[in-house]
Amino acid sequence: MKITVNVECTPEEARAFLGLPDLRPMQDALLAQLQERLTAGLQAADADVLIRNWLPASVPGMEPLLKTMFSQFEAILGREARK
Repeated sequence: MKITVNVECTPEEARAFLGLPDLRPMQDALLAQLQERLTAGLQAADADVLIRNWLPASVPGMEPLLKTMFSQFEAILGREARK
């Protein structure tokens, strides 16, 4: 014998029926914290800081390359600011 039961309900109704807790307030709080951290991290993103984090200073011969790259970045940003 085979019995099929179809129940139409929203996820919230199913959680309430099964006695599961409503995690929406906790999820909203965690997402708000995550958004604040990501926004703060992006605002603090500077080409100099990013490259220094990606390329360790201990690599020999990297300092002249970094200085050249930074001067190019400054030139590009300076041109865009003048437009």
